[in-house]
Amino acid sequence: MSDKVRVVHIINSFEFGGAESMLCNLLLRSDRRRFDPHVVALIDDLRVAGPIVAAEIPLVTMGMKPGLPSPLAIVRLIRHLRRLRPAVVQTWMDHSNLIGGVAARFVPGARVVWGIHHSNHVAELTKRTTLMTVGACARLSGRVPARIVCCSEQSRVHYGQRGFTSERLTVIPNGFDTDHFRPDATARLAIRQEIGVAPDAPLVGLVARYDPVKDHATFLRAAAIVHREFPDAQFLMCGDKVDPSNAALTQLIDSLGIGRACHLLGPRRDVARIYAALDISTSSSISEAFPLAVGEAMACGVPCVATDVGDSALMVGDTGMIVPPGDPGALAAGMAELIGMAPSGRARLGGEARRRVRDRFDLGTVTRRYEALYEEILGAESNPDRAPERVEDTAEVMIGAGS
Repeated sequence: MSDKVRVVHIINSFEFGGAESMLCNLLLRSDRRRFDPHVVALIDDLRVAGPIVAAEIPLVTMGMKPGLPSPLAIVRLIRHLRRLRPAVVQTWMDHSNLIGGVAARFVPGARVVWGIHHSNHVAELTKRTTLMTVGACARLSGRVPARIVCCSEQSRVHYGQRGFTSERLTVIPNGFDTDHFRPDATARLAIRQEIGVAPDAPLVGLVARYDPVKDHATFLRAAAIVHREFPDAQFLMCGDKVDPSNAALTQLIDSLGIGRACHLLGPRRDVARIYAALDISTSSSISEAFPLAVGEAMACGVPCVATDVGDSALMVGDTGMIVPPGDPGALAAGMAELIGMAPSGRARLGGEARRRVRDRFDLGTVTRRYEALYEEILGAESNPDRAPERVEDTAEVMIGAGS
């Protein structure tokens, strides 16, 4: 009989996103001699799950649709977990925390770890069902999870303010593979040739899926301001739905008169090469927790201009610029200051950014912290919150959440 610790990870889906990428990275570096990982996606979207499949880590989907989950799918999840009998159930993001956490209560002995990968939910941009789900999780946070892992200090603060049990909240930041994300002079030239940008032209990038939270409009308005001061500056954007078929983006670009300076590349599998081609990377988001795009660019030796949301300021430190969210003028001023530097000055900042990531946010170290947490909670002498009658209580809260 195997002595490995079986861990089942439950996530909403594998669409493009930071939590999805972090789970893939964590699984690929998991110590398979000590841990037996399995993965469940609630929704049948496996766009970025290829590395997990290639690593032969068992992966199943539950057939849920976005929105309200099917009761039959929840029953399938419970049955799947009872067959696997995991020691630990690690869930990722709000809906998975609620659904996976409650389902795990039907598995004798399983310890639950929730994952928080949001910071503040912007009310006008967040679905009502998501806010209800977060509220339900807050009420269950003292009973269901043994620990609640937040990917940023700001996540811990905001979720604590929403009523999550503070003593169960802990922070493990996202981590970065600095062997994969690194400066690459060959990629720099190749990407610039691909999009028709001169080797010495200032190239500013935004790597983010098209979503109101990412605030592409503020980035583009800032780009228009910068372009007036630096006519040779070019602006690269890539991510899901960031392509010429996106009418909202192309219309805004045309109205700003920067069509010839903008390059929309859509989703890319080679984002490390994209970052390596940039002089400056930006994050214009109005809400983040611990943005992967910032850390990945820094690991590639690219200084960043990022909005002051989530832990962006903690990540960037003095290696780039932090500006208020939703302010095109401030974002443009940050870009312009870095563009106006001598190339040697930007290179110095980029080198400091890469060292900061390697010193503070190494992916191997982050993976070991997750594994140490699992072993810690399994080493606890007892779990007084797992009385059988609590199962019915938690199920009622989930139904009340409308999720």
